[in-house]
Amino acid sequence: MAGNSSNYKWYVIATSSGYENRVKETLEKKIANLGLQDKITDVFVPVTQYEVTDSKGNVKIKEEKVIPNYVFVRMIMTDETWHVVFNTENTLNFVGADNKPEPISDAEVEALGAQVHVESAGISVGDHVKIQTGPMQGFEGTVFSISEDGKTVTVNANVFGRETPVELEATSLLKI
Repeated sequence: MAGNSSNYKWYVIATSSGYENRVKETLEKKIANLGLQDKITDVFVPVTQYEVTDSKGNVKIKEEKVIPNYVFVRMIMTDETWHVVFNTENTLNFVGADNKPEPISDAEVEALGAQVHVESAGISVGDHVKIQTGPMQGFEGTVFSISEDGKTVTVNANVFGRETPVELEATSLLKI
């Protein structure tokens, strides 16, 4: 159930204190071992780096967690992926109301320093696509161009019998 990239959402996991990196590493190994790379694509611990000079004048780069005790995971939420993440050692819970995982936006994760890469769901120039969201939902067209970062796509949509260029988020398209 790889689905299109609009099915991927960022979720926040609360972890035991000081175990963020271990949870990240363990989860990445589980994802690889279980072959879930198409359902869980990113695991992120936000850190900031700074320089420290010791008494001898040596400069070292140190890292500090931006939000201690939390790990961010980009995934398609299914019973299987929930179970894999939730049952990772030192994972306490998903963050959300009433113990239900609540997704957060790509923009919120980018603000924490993540390099968010939006897959264009295997879409390339010349592909026939259907628009899945927004005011153009349901219209079909041909991919004319894709931005360098892969986040936006220009589609020549067939609107009332005319080719109309429309710039959309890659996540709003489905290859047909």
